[in-house]
Amino acid sequence: MRLKQYLVFVEGLLSSRRDLTVEELEIREIEPDRTARLRGRVQFWDGSTLQFAESLAMRGLALAKTRYSYHYQDAGEHLVFRYDNVPHHPQVATYPHHKHIGSASLVERVEAAQAPELLAVLREIETHLYPSNK
Repeated sequence: MRLKQYLVFVEGLLSSRRDLTVEELEIREIEPDRTARLRGRVQFWDGSTLQFAESLAMRGLALAKTRYSYHYQDAGEHLVFRYDNVPHHPQVATYPHHKHIGSASLVERVEAAQAPELLAVLREIETHLYPSNK
């Protein structure tokens, strides 16, 4: 996907959701058609929030996510999960990519994870918003 296509996709993805309110969305092309940064904050119907940031760069014909963070917290502002690639957990097999997972005891754990797409993060949040009745 090309850079401009992706930026339009993100805007459309967020504006099409009925279960969230976009509180902030900043999309900035640093070098037109080459690099961009986006950051945003959305609030879901239950008061939980997702804050995210992405730094993007075209590498040949491929779009690369060079930096990212997706921080999801509940209405009480407790971490549910956060994906990022800040290089601060070298013990994780997917270093620098990893996922922080919160818990009721407020002790988080870190696990290996690949860089997710924003759509995948929203789908994961849906599992918290709409748990299945199994």
